[in-house]
Amino acid sequence: MSRTVLRAWWWGLGVSSLLVAAAQGGDLKALVGGTLVDGFGSTPIRDSVVLIDGERIQAVGTVKTLAVPDGAEVISTEGMTVLPGLWDMHVHLMINGHADYAHWDATYPDRFRDVIMPASAHQLLMAGVTSARDMGAPLEDSIAVRDAIGRGEIPGPTMYMSGPFIQHAPYPGTELFRWGVDGVADARAKVRRLAEAGVDFIKLIDQDQMTEDEVAAVVDEAHQHGLKVAAHAHRPEEIRRGLRAGVDCFEHTGLSTAPGYPEDVLVMLEERTAQMNKGPLFWTPTVEGLFNYEYVRDHPEMLDTDAWHLGLPPDIVADIRQSFAHPERLGYFQITPLRKPTLKNKIDQLRRAGVKLLVGTDSGIPMKFHIQSTWNELDIWVREMGIPVMEAIQAATYWPAVHMGVADDYGTVSEGKYADVIAVQGDVLRYVDLLQRVDLVIKHGRRVK
Repeated sequence: MSRTVLRAWWWGLGVSSLLVAAAQGGDLKALVGGTLVDGFGSTPIRDSVVLIDGERIQAVGTVKTLAVPDGAEVISTEGMTVLPGLWDMHVHLMINGHADYAHWDATYPDRFRDVIMPASAHQLLMAGVTSARDMGAPLEDSIAVRDAIGRGEIPGPTMYMSGPFIQHAPYPGTELFRWGVDGVADARAKVRRLAEAGVDFIKLIDQDQMTEDEVAAVVDEAHQHGLKVAAHAHRPEEIRRGLRAGVDCFEHTGLSTAPGYPEDVLVMLEERTAQMNKGPLFWTPTVEGLFNYEYVRDHPEMLDTDAWHLGLPPDIVADIRQSFAHPERLGYFQITPLRKPTLKNKIDQLRRAGVKLLVGTDSGIPMKFHIQSTWNELDIWVREMGIPVMEAIQAATYWPAVHMGVADDYGTVSEGKYADVIAVQGDVLRYVDLLQRVDLVIKHGRRVK
């Protein structure tokens, strides 16, 4: 019996009365007619029907196997690809594409919470991102914005916040969102303070500048509080120390212009991914910003769109725009042309080592806008990195939910989960760049676009 037929048979036996009751409650929606890519990685469901009751998905089937109850709001998805809401596993709500970090960090902290971070979150949601992991911001601002979204006071994805980075010493002028560590006791105290404040995970960077004992203390204290640790992987020694300490997820593909990861690092990765009792080792490579820099520099049309202005006042928009008036002069990217040729080999090495890749973008860094970043990352994965499109989609839906421990509620379009669903006109499995224009966004059962 096929999955679709089995599902319809089960629902026909026991759930029809529940559908009638839901319809009578007046809060039932039906997405009807689209091709459903449900996030599990299997064959898409043609002529799909997705029934949503309140915040949750109640049933999934086809127009032949699942009737739409009377009274349901019918939303046609004919000619569309229907998918789980996207995840972006590496965003920075506190920054919005400005090319001068020092200026931004000195000028705007008092507007992070009420203006800048809400604008970033809203832009992500309009891009079809219904869940996201924020990789560093002031602690109180992070918690306040996450919780305001959760209460429905401001629009945005379901957010998972790290609060301040943990590192050996904060860079000058960044003390609001970078916390230095001086010894094992201090490492544990800093992580404990973050955990007690309610962060969702710990971000660790520059761990090659810390002692091994300090790195181990950060990871162990986080795990004792039920928090995962995401760590930078810019340099080989960061990876080595992170693996020895038990880091759960690595970020970026590295600052090095070397063609690939050293052999000893690959051996360590293979040894770790072979330990099935520990679960997958996750990695967020964030390749698109590097890969596309030269194209954006020479074809800056995407910088001229006003989509990234959403939620930002005119003075901030003008400041951001002037910061990249000469994108070819930005020191941030001068070494990028040397790093670009290394990206595909590093991605291939990670996949061969058994690492599970997650879609994340570094959204908010210079010339990287929240409204554009996620679809661009997926496009480069598929078109340039050679990653199968279904694997890329799972890396932006199913696997992030697994990693964050919320797969019972998120990550797929399936019964019982929160109704985080997007739809795009056309065949995303053939043209993944169609995701640049998401036509329908539903978050927790409420249509927001």
